[in-house]
Amino acid sequence: MAQKSGIEWTDVTWNPVAGCTIATAGCTNCYAMRMAARLEAMGVEKYQGLTRKSGDRYVWTGKVHCDERALGIPGKWRTGRTVFVNSMSDLFHPDVPVSFIRKVWAVMGGTPQHTYQILTKRPDRMRDILLHPQFPVLNNVWLGTSVEQNEVAHRIDDLRAVPAAIRFISFEPLIGSVSKANLAHIDWAIVGGESGPRARTMEKAWVEEIQTMCRGAGTAFFFKQWGGKNKKVAGRLLNGQTYDEMPRAHIS
Repeated sequence: MAQKSGIEWTDVTWNPVAGCTIATAGCTNCYAMRMAARLEAMGVEKYQGLTRKSGDRYVWTGKVHCDERALGIPGKWRTGRTVFVNSMSDLFHPDVPVSFIRKVWAVMGGTPQHTYQILTKRPDRMRDILLHPQFPVLNNVWLGTSVEQNEVAHRIDDLRAVPAAIRFISFEPLIGSVSKANLAHIDWAIVGGESGPRARTMEKAWVEEIQTMCRGAGTAFFFKQWGGKNKKVAGRLLNGQTYDEMPRAHIS
């Protein structure tokens, strides 16, 4: 199943994989764990067994489900869409077989009318897989990684090593300074604060630090939200204006 998305920088989400594992601090309050638990309670088959109760919250069990039936969804869309791949998982999770990633790649290559956005917290595995000749560079596929604080800024180096039409960074949830980030050859930066009942505060200085880096590197800057317990109230204005910059695709 694919859904129209409320995410500001995409049109729809497509989940050929469901389920994940907490990787680093940015995963602690992941919305996808809460959503997966809700879908499991509703009886949706592909989400069964993906989460468990831990105290007063739901967390991933580590089970990952590859959904063969979902592979046919993009081909049914007649008009081109911007598609966020795996909002409920990570395509490059270690338990997603390379053979299944190859099938996802074939779907994306066979539907050039769509633009696909892949975001991973495991860019090292993405690099190792996509540098193989069996994975051609697709000009309708954008590759990204999440960087929530300096401790994981090294992910950008792994992303930079992979040829792509667009390379992007999601600095969300931004829970610390990313002063160590190097945005050379990064086309797009999305910045956002954590939202939800356990949201951690994002400092304005961290956001402006990234904005300055983007200006210096020629990287498009997209400010998604301040976040917080009520993200709608907090809004998405930075110094009185919105920033919705988008990148231009080119293979590099």
